[in-house]
Amino acid sequence: MLTTKSLFSADGLDDRSLEFLVAAIERNNLPGFDYFEFKRAVVNLLQMQLDEATAYKSAFTTAATVGLTKEKLVETANYYRDLLLKEKAQFEEALAGQNQSRILSRQADIQRLQDQVERHKAEISRLQDEIGGYLNEMESAQSTVKNDSEKLEKAQSQFEKAHQAVLLHIESDIERIHKHL
Repeated sequence: MLTTKSLFSADGLDDRSLEFLVAAIERNNLPGFDYFEFKRAVVNLLQMQLDEATAYKSAFTTAATVGLTKEKLVETANYYRDLLLKEKAQFEEALAGQNQSRILSRQADIQRLQDQVERHKAEISRLQDEIGGYLNEMESAQSTVKNDSEKLEKAQSQFEKAHQAVLLHIESDIERIHKHL
């Protein structure tokens, strides 16, 4: 027994897509013997190793006995073709919706995140510059503190040395005053 899917299968077709299209054909199958039943008869005959021309002629001869004409066969084939064209249009519309919701909105998210990354990079660069300035100020202040500390220590040392010398002079003068007066 042939499945509808096997009537239209070919190498390299996506099973899910083929099943979707075949289901649409089955749902909309016209009553009576038309292109769809004719196609099934032709494929059955081809599987019996008949050549294509004989398979088509034999299937048509049988179909003609139930009133199928060449015009009706072409008309119903066009019906199924048009049905598939409508399915394609609906698929493309759904695909466009999915593209909008899944792709375009995600691309907008990606751009928003990229912009945020760039802003953060600029902020990081600004902060690094600011930190560099602070480090330079700290280095300068540390150098100034060291120099000022050395100056103060030197001043203290010099003051204490002078203080000690003056005190010694006064002490010595006091002793001399007591001694000589």
